[in-house]
Amino acid sequence: MSTCTTPKKGEINGLMEAFHHLDGDGDGKISAYELRSYLESIGEHMSHEEVEGVIHDLDSDGDNMLDLDDFTKLMKRDGGDEGDLRKAFEMFVLEKEGCGDCITPKGLQRMLHRLGDDKSYDECVAMIGAFDIDHNGVLDFNEFYQMMA
Repeated sequence: MSTCTTPKKGEINGLMEAFHHLDGDGDGKISAYELRSYLESIGEHMSHEEVEGVIHDLDSDGDNMLDLDDFTKLMKRDGGDEGDLRKAFEMFVLEKEGCGDCITPKGLQRMLHRLGDDKSYDECVAMIGAFDIDHNGVLDFNEFYQMMA
């Protein structure tokens, strides 16, 4: 995976969607508190100081918060590690439901609810549909990977 390529439309939409989920107060920035809350919801425990360090390393305008461009850098940096993406993917997998490991609308709805974003089941179906390459109604790891790559 090259870091010099321009993101595709689907990648940009996926990153924007993820950014807006983390931006709990909707101010267009991700604070240390918002990032730490998200990480704790997925089982990653970092101290406030560690999260502030991550933000400091990526913050391009010195406001101690991540804007969309900063967040994109973070995701591209971390997106290179398939293991981290696999962990993120597994957070959304509710149960096997006969499809192997996949993100179902119900699993997506549950995880978004944990992140403080209450979406309807139909909204989750539509969100999955935007990245569902094989049109089977769920996201497998490869589709999730393409969305986040």
